Amino acid sequence: MGTTGPITVKSITEFHRLWELPQPEHPLISVVDYSKIDPSKKNAPKSVVFDCYTIAIKKNVGFKLIYGQQKYDFDEGVMFFMAPNQVVKIEVTPGKTSDHSGWILFIHPDFLWNTPLAKTIKQYEFFNYAANEALFLSEKEETIINQIILNIQHEYHSNIDKFSQNIIISQIETLLNYADRFYQRQFITRKITNHKILERLEVIVSEYFASGSLALKGLPTVQYIADSLNISPSYLSGLLKSLTGQSTQQYIQDKLIEKAKERLSTTDLSISEIAYELGFEYPQSFSKLFKIKTKLSPLQFRQSFN
Repeated sequence: MGTTGPITVKSITEFHRLWELPQPEHPLISVVDYSKIDPSKKNAPKSVVFDCYTIAIKKNVGFKLIYGQQKYDFDEGVMFFMAPNQVVKIEVTPGKTSDHSGWILFIHPDFLWNTPLAKTIKQYEFFNYAANEALFLSEKEETIINQIILNIQHEYHSNIDKFSQNIIISQIETLLNYADRFYQRQFITRKITNHKILERLEVIVSEYFASGSLALKGLPTVQYIADSLNISPSYLSGLLKSLTGQSTQQYIQDKLIEKAKERLSTTDLSISEIAYELGFEYPQSFSKLFKIKTKLSPLQFRQSFN
């Protein structure tokens, strides 16, 4: 455990052994009391890769977790989600005491095998953007989530029978659906943070358009915009859908049309010259998009100013 490289934890049993916890009661699913884990121990791993889905609530920890491109502390108590094979780095804060609490739910992909959730779990976007946006729960929301976790624990602590897996799967689905609802609420209630992201988005797109990059590289990609904002494409898409009703691609296209309107109304450049300036290889493609967006051809729009 003294190695500096990531430790790959391939099973729930291996995780329990790593942190010197009792043997799990089920090999493919486990709820771990987070107060029983001490990342500040001398030989504790500093970087871990889990082969499981991980859902957790952590509070008052004396360290930071680094995953994706973000660093998080958990003094407030937040919920986060990780898909298998993501790297988590643990950064202990020297001298900081930790009265941490919470839980970690581990779900091995094999537990989901031959169930509808094996496919649908990948549709929950927070497993993709959890590295960039943890879920801040209200007290009421946390109570709901904690009750579902207790239901899961109760079921796998009981005698395992032919109904156990389906009952636990249904509880996991309920947990994920509530989390989905709470994330959508967060898009709305954290408006200040979200509007700051939109302000930065405006600046990034405006600077890209002003730099001449359109003619050289074409439209900025969704990945480029997301990377510039240090968030994931799926989180950016969810945010824009919630606040503007648009996809990221639609947002970029609308900004392009604004730029096109400016060039059509304030310059004597030909339609073809403006199309090339805006990154279109063929003027016809520019004219087609412009008409879809404005119901006018570029020429009709320009004539409306004369």
